[in-house]
Amino acid sequence: MKLTILIPCLNEEKTIGKVIDVATDYIKKHHLENSSEILVSDNGSTDESVKIAKEKGARVVTTNVKGYGRAIRNGIRYAKGKYIIMGDADMSYDFANIDGFINNLDKGYDLVVGNRFKGGIAKGAMPLLHKIGSPMLSLLANILFKTPIKDYHCGLRAFSKEKIDSLNLETEGMELASEMICKAQINNLKMMEIPIKLAKDERNGKSHLKTFKDGYRHLKCIIKIWGTK
Repeated sequence: MKLTILIPCLNEEKTIGKVIDVATDYIKKHHLENSSEILVSDNGSTDESVKIAKEKGARVVTTNVKGYGRAIRNGIRYAKGKYIIMGDADMSYDFANIDGFINNLDKGYDLVVGNRFKGGIAKGAMPLLHKIGSPMLSLLANILFKTPIKDYHCGLRAFSKEKIDSLNLETEGMELASEMICKAQINNLKMMEIPIKLAKDERNGKSHLKTFKDGYRHLKCIIKIWGTK
């Protein structure tokens, strides 16, 4: 199988069906029905998310250990695709426009990361503190690791399952986004980024992201990996 569209999920019943519909339309449009899958990695949802995902035709795997990183790692573990493209379940990322990710994997890149600051951020899609903090953490990581990625925390990215599996990712929270890039650089994986648009979260609920706590975890992760390389 060529492609797994991986969607981490935690109580996303308002939007998970819409996201799967967009991903399904992409698969049909590009005639990938026999070479792709939609995989929802559930993180212990207590609402109707899992039921909706299954009704929409997605395969669902579950981990009851909380954390974005744990959900992504579990999804990678069970993904069947040679390539994995991951994105959130809140409609903030557009699975209808992922050609650039797949095309660059076909060209030999191991990791392709979206850049929201280059592609455009919709009004209300990103809090001011994140607009300041994310570039600062990305700059620090780029100085330490000499990486070509300016948006370390973008949740829309694609990669070779085999190559990312070899990194032995271990973080359990949002900092997995930083861990993946830092370890990819240490292991000489070929990576790049492409502009993507960030839309406003359509759940109209509380974000899973905790600004200061998660920012600190990203910083701690970056420093820890740099200190051991």
